[in-house]
Amino acid sequence: MAGPWYLVRRILAVVISVCALTGAVRLVAPATGGADGAPPGVRRQLAFLRAALDDGAAEDAQRLYPEGFFFLHALYGLTWVELGMRASAGERGTALREARWALQHLDSPQGRAPFDAGLSPPYGIFYQGWSTWLRGGVLRLQPAGHRDPGEEDRFARDAAAIGAAFDASDSPYLTAYPGQAWPVDSTVAVASLRLHDTLLPERFGATVRRWVAGVRQRLDPRTGLLPHRADPGTGEPLEVARGTSQSVIHRFLGDVDPGFAREQYLRFRDRYVVSPLGLGPAVREYPDGMDGPADVDSGPLPLGVSLSATVVTIGAAQVNHDDPLAGALAGYGELAGVPLGTPWTKRYAFGLLPIGDAFLAWSKTARPWVVPAPAAPPAQIGWWWRVPLLSLLAVLGAAPWLPALARRRRRRPAAAGIPAGAVIRPMSPAAPVPQKNDGHD
Repeated sequence: MAGPWYLVRRILAVVISVCALTGAVRLVAPATGGADGAPPGVRRQLAFLRAALDDGAAEDAQRLYPEGFFFLHALYGLTWVELGMRASAGERGTALREARWALQHLDSPQGRAPFDAGLSPPYGIFYQGWSTWLRGGVLRLQPAGHRDPGEEDRFARDAAAIGAAFDASDSPYLTAYPGQAWPVDSTVAVASLRLHDTLLPERFGATVRRWVAGVRQRLDPRTGLLPHRADPGTGEPLEVARGTSQSVIHRFLGDVDPGFAREQYLRFRDRYVVSPLGLGPAVREYPDGMDGPADVDSGPLPLGVSLSATVVTIGAAQVNHDDPLAGALAGYGELAGVPLGTPWTKRYAFGLLPIGDAFLAWSKTARPWVVPAPAAPPAQIGWWWRVPLLSLLAVLGAAPWLPALARRRRRRPAAAGIPAGAVIRPMSPAAPVPQKNDGHD
């Protein structure tokens, strides 16, 4: 009779095999919908995020990140804008309501608390760039001629403040905090100027062209990309280009200058997208061949890879029409991100870090807002990237059963009363049956 440990081993074997099979299915199932399709599971992610926000997730994020409260609401609102853009004008009510709800939190005292009102533009270029981009997204969901006049006026005033700050600066990289400038923040802000000129009469064309020219003169000398950090007065690079900022830059740069963006994107892809241990694509925090310290933005850097940069690069690849890379990164995330789903919600990493879910949902819904989708770049990754992972999952799923199969094979002869290894010869049908000699013959 089988003992309790036998039953426990069987249950563990079944669980491991089911997990391996589930992982294989997640790895091969489509994880993105492209720039125009409906991304799988994102609405359920947003349902989880709204409940988390109502339960204080943004306040928790603020204790972990300097802009946690702001960013979690911004990404939630922007993802709803992305979904709304995929719907007809008459079906955008929910997206518009939720995006406005998020924007109200950016405009609140709590949303502005980390930022300095004395900067130019007020509250700094990070705050103004992201909030103006979301504000433009709210307008974009409304049909021309039927937009809210107050929202339109506020969008125009904020864009004017951003444009005036760039026009008055010797550097293309404005400050997000006193004495600190990150080029990624200025990229978002300049994209919002381009969005303004798409929705309203053109006003900032010269400002945008001057910005691109200034950026071309102040690229990181090691990589030829926009630097991670720059001198706030001159714009000269202070820190090598890093994956966490590059992944966001390439989400927006195509809407600023498509030609320059394509050059920059291919350079980034060649230097930062890797396949550690041959197990799927990922994005390094520092360029290939260079290592550096982790920080709150990058998170831990196993084998030099930033998980946050890897997630956000899904969106960067998608807006650049690099669908093979976007699909591969998203598929790898479905395996490694430990998604938990119900018919109503979906979360990753057990929902322990909602801001990670927000970045992933925002990345999966990426599409250009200002310019048409660009031509697809030469593919960097083929279908075969899944083969090592599928092989590993196959071994993992089969491994718990191999000892039992081996024992069963060894025991099969002994089960018939014949020693293992004995040679069995059939008895001739005509052979006499031996009789027992009882001594009475």
